[in-house]
Amino acid sequence: MASTELPINDIATFVAVAQNASFTKAAEKLGTSKSNVGKAVQRLEVRLGTRLLQRTTRAVRLTEDGELYLDAARAALDGLNEAEITLSARRDEPVGRVRLDIPIGFGRMLLPVFVQVRERHPKVTIELSLSDRQSDPVKDGWDIVVRAGELPAEGDMTARKLCDIRLGLYASSDYLGRHAPLISVDNLTGHEAIIFRAGSGKTRPWTVTNGKCVFNTAPPASVITGDGRAFIDSAIAGMGIAQIFDRVAAMHVESGELEHVLPQADVNGPPVHALIPAGRRMPPKTRVVLDQLVEFFKRPL
Repeated sequence: MASTELPINDIATFVAVAQNASFTKAAEKLGTSKSNVGKAVQRLEVRLGTRLLQRTTRAVRLTEDGELYLDAARAALDGLNEAEITLSARRDEPVGRVRLDIPIGFGRMLLPVFVQVRERHPKVTIELSLSDRQSDPVKDGWDIVVRAGELPAEGDMTARKLCDIRLGLYASSDYLGRHAPLISVDNLTGHEAIIFRAGSGKTRPWTVTNGKCVFNTAPPASVITGDGRAFIDSAIAGMGIAQIFDRVAAMHVESGELEHVLPQADVNGPPVHALIPAGRRMPPKTRVVLDQLVEFFKRPL
């Protein structure tokens, strides 16, 4: 039974013989011996169970089966050559799909980044997942994972720090207009909190400072959600005060949807990292997206 693996070198040798009508010329072109060329053609003929070439002392001619096989062999080799040229170009030019997994709350903030990537590199396709669950970067096949907080223990990803963030308290003007003024963290007890539930199932308390010490606290919850988009929308809708990453909240403060309350109570939050598969050369398509993310997070608030 013939091997299922195609003998590409033998096929290329046969094509060279057919095109040059000579074993000797084919050997010179391929940089090998006439004997090796003859053996390669013979192996191919045995594999196919037919004679591909008629050999005489004066000439080498294709048989009918040889003519049929030559057409197919040329097409196959041309296709492989075109694929190599394409892949070579892709190594140097940003081309193809980049799969990203980022927290939901970061989604709206980062959309302008991906618009810029597409404007600069129209051959790059962005496949975007907005999720607050802790996906497996390697198993799920992501090219870039953006995470705030503790990094995974596994060493299959390379971490690139994007920025540090601050945790602040934010609420809508409508909510603030319906409740007692906030002067210090001591006034928080009379307010309502929007609380985030992490992927682990645990609710995340507020971490604040009174200028002397940092401590955890939170008023009674009006909303508890594990969805980053619903978390922000609840604050915008006036359902309570939410503790939000400063970079996520910035665009909503600028638009007037949220107000920064008790800025003196802000504390340092977790760093933000981009995780990239380790142990291989980063393709240009991934590099341009990562570079754009780095550039974005370098900008001051």
